[in-house]
Amino acid sequence: MRLNFAPRFAQQRSKSIQYIRSILLTGLASVALTQVHATTTLAQPSTCKWQADATVVQAKPKIALVLGSGGARGYAHIGVIDVLEQNGIRPDMIVGTSAGSIVGAIYASGKTPEQMKNIAMDLKSDDVRDFTLSKQGFFDGKKIADYVNAQVDNTLLENMKIPFYVVATELKSGQDVIFRQGDTGKAVMASTSIPSMFVPTKIGEQQYVDGGLVHPVPVTIAKQLGADLIIAVDILARPEYTETSNVWGLFNQNINIMQNRLADYEVKQADIVIRPDIREKAHVFSVGSRMQTIQAGEVAAQNQIDQLQKVLSAKTYQLQAEHDDLQICQH
Repeated sequence: MRLNFAPRFAQQRSKSIQYIRSILLTGLASVALTQVHATTTLAQPSTCKWQADATVVQAKPKIALVLGSGGARGYAHIGVIDVLEQNGIRPDMIVGTSAGSIVGAIYASGKTPEQMKNIAMDLKSDDVRDFTLSKQGFFDGKKIADYVNAQVDNTLLENMKIPFYVVATELKSGQDVIFRQGDTGKAVMASTSIPSMFVPTKIGEQQYVDGGLVHPVPVTIAKQLGADLIIAVDILARPEYTETSNVWGLFNQNINIMQNRLADYEVKQADIVIRPDIREKAHVFSVGSRMQTIQAGEVAAQNQIDQLQKVLSAKTYQLQAEHDDLQICQH
């Protein structure tokens, strides 16, 4: 008997083809679903809204006022601050070193320029000068700390009305140190401890000296702290105006040259540099020179106001544009 497998084979073949077709269709459908799912995921309506559709946020540059070192020239800082205030420019942070830390502390505590002028004119040598017998210096510096604390009503650094940062130098390592909390007077005392004149200030286990040794005009510190616009006040003595006919003059000239080199590097990173024209070395306790120095600060600041307003407007516009371009996403 001859068996005929053709019909059965045909049936099996038909079923196999349908099965394979089913598998292929299922696979293709799976791939298609995967692609559609991926496409759908990418094409989902965004939950992000443009800033323009949300509540308008007014961008404002974070302004840093950098007050440099310079001994008796520090009175000029008061004149600069006065002019800035008159023109509606108030810093969001203050960075001070040496003489700049004294003025900066008093301003940051909430004193007005007029009050600061009165404080400056009332200053007496006995208020801040205390002689001592030490191999490390002639002055102790504690009176400076007490004086500053009295002027700022014993306000701690972290509680200042304007965020305030004090620059000093760690004696052993020569590294810069930024005080941003704790005893304001003690921090200023450290920042103003001129080596060989003042005994180094001890805080904790470390000794600190004048911040002007590493940052005579601490612009880079302000930059690190996130300032958008930096106004630097450079009151350093200019080497070309320094008397060099005696030993003391030569000593001053060495310091002036080194500090100006450091300052030149830093102020290049500032948006506005204010340099009061103070050519004669005034004594820190000379009442007559105080007002002249304050006025020199006022003149220098006034000369830069137009440029400062332009820079401020440009920075504000730039920040506002960046804010408008940012998307606020709802998660």
